[in-house]
Amino acid sequence: MSWNPALDPTIPIGDAVDAIDTVIVPRARDLGGFEVRRALPSAARQMVGPFIFFDQMGPAEFLTGQGIDVRPHPHIGLGTVTYLMKGKMHHRDSLGTDLWIEPGAVNWMLAGQGITHSERTDGEARKAPLTLFGLQTWLALPKDREDDPAGFVHVARTELPELEGEGKQVRLILGHAWGERVPLEMPSEVFYADAVLAPGAAIPLPEDHEDRGVYVLEGEVSCAGQVFEAGRMLVFRPGDHVSVRAGAQGARVMLLGGATMDGPRFIWWNFVASSKDRIDAAKEAWRAGDWAHGRFRLPPGDQGEFIPAPER
Repeated sequence: MSWNPALDPTIPIGDAVDAIDTVIVPRARDLGGFEVRRALPSAARQMVGPFIFFDQMGPAEFLTGQGIDVRPHPHIGLGTVTYLMKGKMHHRDSLGTDLWIEPGAVNWMLAGQGITHSERTDGEARKAPLTLFGLQTWLALPKDREDDPAGFVHVARTELPELEGEGKQVRLILGHAWGERVPLEMPSEVFYADAVLAPGAAIPLPEDHEDRGVYVLEGEVSCAGQVFEAGRMLVFRPGDHVSVRAGAQGARVMLLGGATMDGPRFIWWNFVASSKDRIDAAKEAWRAGDWAHGRFRLPPGDQGEFIPAPER
């Protein structure tokens, strides 16, 4: 069995405990009128499957001329997915990728040994009011994939599997579940899905994944005799048969998980690694600022500024 801090032979099983292993209440931060809620990592759980970072962005309303400006910054040892429900963001990275992230599409950025990117609402996007609502997730890489070359893949909304029936509309974003698979190679076993549930509709969690969670994005759901409102992440014990049911107003939930990682990870700023030495090497490379010959490059078209590394 792979590493999982929740697995302990002394823990009661079966009817002796609830199906829900952990309930996470995200920490909210106000970034100047733009609220971000962070569910992972948390004190209760560092990861759910390979998911090590889970942020809800907004919803936020920007007036004409306003938006977000996340300057170029580096990543190592992870893959990122920014998934939007509303609005759009301009992505540029050091591979030369230059595109707009729009609702329903998947943009998989593999950091591996190192990548730099920026995210902005600029140009035409600032000429009218804008609503931004989405999720940003990081997936830790297995130890044998941490030094992979950086990469970027865009999968259009129309290429993603969709399932519908019994009051459920489900879009699979990453990996495989319920007999469907996203046409995108992943470094480890994973699933990630967006489900809209009609009032009273229930959705089962896939049983072919070891670690599984549900994030309540809108509405409320019931599970194991309890009701959970929006802004809660539920993490379930491996092997249980689990479903969540929407409340009287319906619900929108994100389902996520996969194989547990091959050990805990160190996290510093935007870096994820299986050892402190890897983190320290990336710190030094970014602080050196050798954009022409060093480990990191700045994104073409967005080289005028960057985010300095924190002092600690």
